[in-house]
Amino acid sequence: MDVKKVSIGSGSLMWGDIIEPGLEMIEKADIDYICYDWLAEVTMSVLYIQKTKNKDAGYPPRFIEWMKKVLPLAKQKGVKIVTNAGGANVEGACSALKEALNANNISGVKIGSILGDDITSDINNFRKEGIKFTNIDTGEEDIDRIKDSIVGAYVYLGAEGIVECLEGGADIVIGGRLADNALYVGPWIHEFGWDHNNSQHIDKIGAAITCGHIIECSCCCTGGMMCSQWDKVPEPWNVGYPIAELYENGDAVITKTPDTGGIVNSWTVKEHLLYEVHDPKNYIMPDGIADFTTLKLEDAGHDVVKVSNMSGKKRPDKLKVGIGYTDGWKQELQHWFCWPDALKKAKHCEYILKEWLKRQKINLEKIEIDYMGFNMAHLSLVKIPDIDGAKDLPEVGIRICAKFKTKEEAEYFREHAMIWSAPQAGYVFNTTTAPAKPVPIIKLWPTLVPRDAIHIKTDIKEV
Repeated sequence: MDVKKVSIGSGSLMWGDIIEPGLEMIEKADIDYICYDWLAEVTMSVLYIQKTKNKDAGYPPRFIEWMKKVLPLAKQKGVKIVTNAGGANVEGACSALKEALNANNISGVKIGSILGDDITSDINNFRKEGIKFTNIDTGEEDIDRIKDSIVGAYVYLGAEGIVECLEGGADIVIGGRLADNALYVGPWIHEFGWDHNNSQHIDKIGAAITCGHIIECSCCCTGGMMCSQWDKVPEPWNVGYPIAELYENGDAVITKTPDTGGIVNSWTVKEHLLYEVHDPKNYIMPDGIADFTTLKLEDAGHDVVKVSNMSGKKRPDKLKVGIGYTDGWKQELQHWFCWPDALKKAKHCEYILKEWLKRQKINLEKIEIDYMGFNMAHLSLVKIPDIDGAKDLPEVGIRICAKFKTKEEAEYFREHAMIWSAPQAGYVFNTTTAPAKPVPIIKLWPTLVPRDAIHIKTDIKEV
């Protein structure tokens, strides 16, 4: 008797990915679902800020343009779509998609929506009920310090809403802060009938979480962002996106779109298994806890890796929450200096800037100065060479990043520091990058809430 198999492809890893690999996958590969991840922590806060300025905004606008091209092909091929592109405004994204589909005479599409992740307006009530939003990074007991600076708060939801929408016949499921991993876990739970509360399904859900983790960052497991084999990837300009074929018995195969560049082997999978992981025995997701230390990887053919012996633990009683808050303003400047004495000029630039700052009445909270080509990546771990030891360098760049309480102070720094830190500094052969306008600094307050405090609502509408 054949074991049931469900194939899911990764169509994107973030807002800013490109549309072509996903389209190519739908066209060429034998897949049942394709998942589009559009979110990150900073992305969510940016979307909340956009929504405060325009109630109809709050989701990545490119998503609508993508779906006008993706949905007709997906419907033709029988491929269903799951995405978190609703961002901070799921209802707005669904309305805009319906309008776009109607305008382009695309019909017969059932759009499933998932609400419940946005708890921005619920925070005060939760606190009155005794829920504390303890910062899991710093240990701060509650949000008193940042409560007046919050731009948005969202819960990382699991697969439940996705399953509900798919059971209702949705062709595309749109949520907000659905956990990246949940996009993949939802269809597998739906197709195989797995239950979070059934002990016999815990390891299988752990397998779904593991496979979702392997492919959720698109080309990062098919030859992109590699440590070990980056110079051996065939056609890196044409990397195919990954596909996970999960079987009902909990085994899986990782592959990619046929006839594309890139590579899939045990090393590409191993590398991505370690990506964004603190404890490989306890990879905690809303749908369960995967244990990456039990699994076995086997190269099973060209661009094919078999994954077996995956395991997991029951899902946690609490869900992660991301609270985005503003924390001042940032202004960046850049200067480049060329031979002769490039490093000496760069150091002199830093000296002039710091002396100028001593005479200003602006509240500079923090400043970082990096030497581009030396320590931008490793910061203080790298020692800047002395001037004599770097006498013949052809060029050196300096990056100045300053933090202020107010936008006005950042603007003043932008307008005046540019003049005093380079062109008037007494030497020629330098070039300056025109500075962008100040930007608000958005920080993340990671915390947890009881699972039973969160209420998910789903809906399906047909175009």
